Amino acid sequence: MNDSESPLVSIERRDDGVAVVRLQNPKVNAISSEVLRQIRAAADALNDNLPGAVVFTGGDRLFAAGADITEFKGPDEARSIGGLFLDAFNAVAALPRPTIASISGFALGGGCELALACDFRIASTKAKLGQPEILLGIIPGGGGTQRLPRLVGPAVAKDLIFTGRQVSADEALHLGLVDRVTEPEDLEAASLAWATELAAGPSAAIALAKAAIDRGLEGTLAAGLDLEQDLFVEVFGTADAEIGVASFLEHGPGKATFTGA
Repeated sequence: MNDSESPLVSIERRDDGVAVVRLQNPKVNAISSEVLRQIRAAADALNDNLPGAVVFTGGDRLFAAGADITEFKGPDEARSIGGLFLDAFNAVAALPRPTIASISGFALGGGCELALACDFRIASTKAKLGQPEILLGIIPGGGGTQRLPRLVGPAVAKDLIFTGRQVSADEALHLGLVDRVTEPEDLEAASLAWATELAAGPSAAIALAKAAIDRGLEGTLAAGLDLEQDLFVEVFGTADAEIGVASFLEHGPGKATFTGA
């Protein structure tokens, strides 16, 4: 069942607690202004009725080949489009559930930046990733200069951004740009299986852990440790913590069935 009947971005909610957000902007899933608005709307819809985990995909052939270059005209348009990128991808990053980018083919420019806004990335062996904006004489404007170095380190990020080169799935795995690589015919099943496993976990605790990591990285170590202590206390007020502790004491580790509360 779809939460959105949008022609460009759709949401499918599965019975296993996984939501699949699919980009479907012919022919190459260009990240246009309208696609960005609909990605933000999809994130809002997911927040209103949170699933256990979310998979972002572009379909069997590609993830997203980048921004819609026809919209790039000058500084005024750049500010407007940049604002839409920031709004949409920040909303994706802020989802309090595990998010997985399932990358079947090209994930370039804005497409790569959408993948970077997710918690995890799984790629087909046919995937190509990169930030090719420099080849147009511009720079990434959807988070690439910030999320990429935080993921792979500043030197690797500078190499990819300064050269605009595309990397294969295997190199992306070596660099830490993706987390798993699979054969093309196995990508969908592997993505959904990973998401299903995460969705079965204690969602409230995962949300707090995600907040601790993401918010902690924005400040000093000392501030992050203080944040962790606050959230550590908060998690003990959840039903899943009570279930998990009781299950451990009675049955040992890994036997709890969580409610997500």
